[in-house]
Amino acid sequence: MNSSTSVQLQVLALLERHLRRQPGDRDAVDLFSSFAAAHLDCCERTLAVGHFTGSAWLVSADGLRVLLTHHRKLDRWLQLGGHADGDGDLAAVALREAQEESGLGGLAVEEDVFDLDRHFIPERGSEPGHWHYDVRFVVRASDDEQFVVNEESHALAWRRIDEIAADPQADESLRRMAGKWLRRG
Repeated sequence: MNSSTSVQLQVLALLERHLRRQPGDRDAVDLFSSFAAAHLDCCERTLAVGHFTGSAWLVSADGLRVLLTHHRKLDRWLQLGGHADGDGDLAAVALREAQEESGLGGLAVEEDVFDLDRHFIPERGSEPGHWHYDVRFVVRASDDEQFVVNEESHALAWRRIDEIAADPQADESLRRMAGKWLRRG
């Protein structure tokens, strides 16, 4: 089995586990699984039509706030995350991206998928528009909340999750994740 096949199977197994845990996500899992099954290179950003990404719902130690980025390229407040770059361990991708984009240490990722979101990334320069098949994981911060803004962000900010859930101006997927988090209790 080559490495591309291994990555593809790793993603498909992750999605299958998520479906067993969250049968209500069948439509999203079917969409994501169909894409992964059709593309051996599903985790490579060089796949022009789209690719898998890993994101972090980076929650404060008290569970009341989430760290968001004012994304430089998209000019919107979003969760932290990024390209898999060939890594089929999307939980590890989410953790790596959270560490790189926040500068925080002591982060811990939950291995179960928290949310799935397919969104279109518009054309930018020589890069064509494409789909991100974003697999999102809960990442928990330690007591150290002193983040560092890097070149990918205009800013970072801790936001109350209950306020995101109630904010009609917030990104729809952020509101959905906030609602999921609040229902977890």
